[in-house]
Amino acid sequence: MPRPFRLRAAAPTVCAVLLSALLAGCGGDDGNDGYADLTQQELSWKDCPAQSEAQGGGPAPSPLPDGAGWSCATLKAPLDWDEPGGDTIDLALIRARSSGGPDERIGSLIFNFGGPGVSGVATLPAFGEEYETLRTRYDLVSFDPRGVGDSAPVRCVSDRQLDAYLQQDATPDDAAERTELLNSTKEFNAACEENSERILPHVRTTDTARDLDLMRQVLGDDELHYFGISYGTELGGVHAHLFPQKVGRAVFDAVVDPTRTPEQVSLGQARGFQLALGNYAEHCVSRAGGCPVGDSVQEVEDRIAGLLEDLDAEPIPGLPPRELTQAAAVDGILQALYSQELWEFLTQGLEEAYNGDGTILMVLSDSSNGRDRNGEYNNLVPANVSINCADYKPRYGVGDVERGLPAFRAASELFGDHLAWGLIGCTDWAVPGAADRPEVSAPGAAPILVIGNTGDPATPYEGARRMARALGEGVGVELTYEGQGHGAYNSGNGCVRDAVDGYLLDGKVPASGTVCS
Repeated sequence: MPRPFRLRAAAPTVCAVLLSALLAGCGGDDGNDGYADLTQQELSWKDCPAQSEAQGGGPAPSPLPDGAGWSCATLKAPLDWDEPGGDTIDLALIRARSSGGPDERIGSLIFNFGGPGVSGVATLPAFGEEYETLRTRYDLVSFDPRGVGDSAPVRCVSDRQLDAYLQQDATPDDAAERTELLNSTKEFNAACEENSERILPHVRTTDTARDLDLMRQVLGDDELHYFGISYGTELGGVHAHLFPQKVGRAVFDAVVDPTRTPEQVSLGQARGFQLALGNYAEHCVSRAGGCPVGDSVQEVEDRIAGLLEDLDAEPIPGLPPRELTQAAAVDGILQALYSQELWEFLTQGLEEAYNGDGTILMVLSDSSNGRDRNGEYNNLVPANVSINCADYKPRYGVGDVERGLPAFRAASELFGDHLAWGLIGCTDWAVPGAADRPEVSAPGAAPILVIGNTGDPATPYEGARRMARALGEGVGVELTYEGQGHGAYNSGNGCVRDAVDGYLLDGKVPASGTVCS
């Protein structure tokens, strides 16, 4: 399915730049009074209900190991930040109170888990135990960003229509297939406009960054203490640019490169996923019992290439009644490369697919697209497309893709075509893109710990250094993790965890350039 694959950000309007504190507006006094009223709102925290379908449809969150429960609330924010006294939308929040005493509590630590399009209300409790040390001094807080989950969610097509959209041939080989792909993309995008016209112009990353600062104020914190992962690092960088004096202790993990265009980002991902595939293959063939999907790295990669070519011609049974198509197989393989913990499932999935059973690769593909076992989707896909297309100005056509294909194929024989054709995802999008690249310079901000993972496929390692430099001298503090997967804090590496905990809990800034192996 062609869509802009990850992470982007928007440029602020001239008005917004001048109003970095958002206490004055381009409009009249009524707008200012409306914003002041929003900063004074009181949140009504209650036991969290079961997740909505847009969040993923799971049960209510389970208590933490010490018995502490999760509470949920709704924050009102302006629909249009250029008119802060106008219509509002509801943003869904979740919180676990600090386990420490009042004298130990620093404030709230707000998490964004990336996407864009990931529900923080669903994700934070799923990984809550990983952050128990941080809860000794912080309330753990996350939220559904605007357009996501239960926060004015973007809606485009039905679940069955999304099934078909995701199953289509995403790497056309001839004119007829190209036409079919373009028409399908235009139909999907038109459905987003028809069903979500009110929210689509207001889901840019700059809008969500302003929501973050409103959230900070309503939660009672003088500074924003923040943990951003993947796209969440871009969101954090944009917030730091808009509100440098309001940055508290912040960590960026699995870092987006803010200096690249969408085409350059996708090309970097092609290299990153190819690197991760090679690392997976090396790990597989080095196992004591041998690798069931190839005797050498080259054979592992060749067999995968052969499988994808065969699936392009003839899909195999997946999760009935759906078949495993080439597009679904690529999504499943990419999903498994996000984490070394999934490599064993990738091996099993490939082994079964070579024997005509696409079940495991289809499960991995469904996971990447937010589909549950009942065939219901959360709104990850429409939110991802909507935020990316609203953020980024370039609109790529068939000619752009064909021009770039040689570079993409050189970066990755297996994934290059898939990522190149994904560039057309914003074709005929209803909302103009805001900028070529996000603005993250934050002179005068407090230090931000920026963690790059040398084996990260989705946000390649080089992006962390560029983010640190773009934040500005004395702001971006670079830490390198020599490991695999997307992200470092939850990798189990003690060095990374000690550095992050030391900064967030005690304010100890590690030396820039620190390396954790």
